[in-house]
Amino acid sequence: MSNTKILLVEDDAGFGPLLRDFLIMHEYNVTLCRNGQEGWNAFQQESFDLCILDVMMPVKDGFTLAEEIKQANAAMPVIFLTAKTLKEDLVKGYRIGADDYITKPFDSEILLLKIQAILKRGTEAAPEKKLNYNIGSYVYRSDLRELTAANGSVQTLSPKEGDLLEMLCQYEGRVMPRSKALKEIWKNDDYFTGRSMDVYITKLRKYLADDSRIEIRNIHSEGFIMQVKEA
Repeated sequence: MSNTKILLVEDDAGFGPLLRDFLIMHEYNVTLCRNGQEGWNAFQQESFDLCILDVMMPVKDGFTLAEEIKQANAAMPVIFLTAKTLKEDLVKGYRIGADDYITKPFDSEILLLKIQAILKRGTEAAPEKKLNYNIGSYVYRSDLRELTAANGSVQTLSPKEGDLLEMLCQYEGRVMPRSKALKEIWKNDDYFTGRSMDVYITKLRKYLADDSRIEIRNIHSEGFIMQVKEA
């Protein structure tokens, strides 16, 4: 982890250095900035693996800084730190593209686990994309978005249904991260798009209902897993 570079932007003169030293103690390379403008200057001058941004800061707030960072590098992971718990702020943060949102005060060990999980996601190989996917007794053809049942009947899926089924196939037997699906398919990760995905999951379960071996389960707070049980 010693090569992992984190941009920490926190204006609290007591908390910022404390958090920086905690992360350094866990072998992260940390650059601490005291406001959003300093953070933006540092981001332009150095290469980082992850950004941790306080929301309420002088000169330039965390939301504005995150928008600039995402415009420069859409794949840059961002964690927001905030003392506010308003739903509007949470929604705004996720709309900008936040990977996580931590409310102060928080357990530093939890922050470490979140950092590790986000960085691990970034190193995972992209799932293999195929033309045909076998799902129990069904075959899904991705280019035509056609789901063919054992009896030969064909269901043509909508673009989002097709993309979601394909991602579930790519992660078959593993948890498909909820946030990844929302960001890649819906281009947004908030409450409303989350509810929309739940509706699409229900539709896919109905399309695959004739094969009782196929199961799409919700893993709370994580995502969905599609499994085909042994006959």
